[in-house]
Amino acid sequence: MSLDEAARQLKMAAHDAQVSFDCVGLGDLARAQEHAVTLRTAADAALLALTQAMEDMSPEEASRAGEQAVTALEENV
Repeated sequence: MSLDEAARQLKMAAHDAQVSFDCVGLGDLARAQEHAVTLRTAADAALLALTQAMEDMSPEEASRAGEQAVTALEENV
């Protein structure tokens, strides 16, 4: 896994957190729970990617790769 994947998973987790929050406000608890589960899965995947990157990359490599990952996600929005 790469920092690209970590960034993508974190973005998905943030989206699912917002949807879950909104569903709670609407009283749709089943849908809120569904999105809470998917946000947790995305966060776990991001954690795995970040842990691997910490083992595989120097701080300089991580800085470059992280900047590229975030820039690529912003361009796709």
